[in-house]
Amino acid sequence: MKYVSWNVNGVRAVAKKGFAEAVKAMEVDAICLQETKATPEQVEEAVAELEEYSVYAVGAERKGYSGTAILTKVKPLSVSYGIGIEEHDTEGRVITCEFDEHYLVTTYVPNSGNGLKRLDYRSEWDVAMLNYLKGLEESKPVIWCGDLNVAHREIDIARPKSNYNKTAGYTQTEIDGMTRFLESGMIDTFRSLHPDEVKYSWWSYRGGAREKNIGWRLDYFLVSESLESKVKEAFILNEVEGSDHCPVGVVLS
Repeated sequence: MKYVSWNVNGVRAVAKKGFAEAVKAMEVDAICLQETKATPEQVEEAVAELEEYSVYAVGAERKGYSGTAILTKVKPLSVSYGIGIEEHDTEGRVITCEFDEHYLVTTYVPNSGNGLKRLDYRSEWDVAMLNYLKGLEESKPVIWCGDLNVAHREIDIARPKSNYNKTAGYTQTEIDGMTRFLESGMIDTFRSLHPDEVKYSWWSYRGGAREKNIGWRLDYFLVSESLESKVKEAFILNEVEGSDHCPVGVVLS
């Protein structure tokens, strides 16, 4: 199975920038999207060219904000939206597809925001999300992907010192939240297979950051410990454009 995750920063916008062609070139079994900024109907319209995929999407109550989707060639046994907690489920941030041997969960983790105004909420989210994933693991292994909005280690951010505890995505609170996911037994697939590789998945639109490769690794595939031996590849497709994020992915045997 080959899975890809991509924060598209607006699915209708990326659809006009060669999205369908890029997905076809990736030859993926499923692609998970974050920040679709669209209703489910708008997502289906934007990806209509990808006829071989079944589309599952959820939007936020606030129009043009957040939203996630999963496009999959293999029809899931079941699909659920959210994590079952109302205060966390109004922004369309989580979709879970159940397959024969695992769950595939895509997530657009809340950003702590300018001035870290949502940092406390983000901390609550991390706890709730971990509990949700551990609940799923009681019946099947989990593949969790998405824009997790944290650079976990210094190697995951181009300018750690100037951003530490000042910028959303690189505070100790957020780092500790990610550490708890890993300590619970989940595996960061890219860092597991590429322990010393510097590669990013997001760049600011300002100051030519992408051209200078002043980036952050915010997009991940985490898997249950029982799946670690099945992960054959973990990759970041930083040559694929169309969004301020690039796709990331895994191949499992």
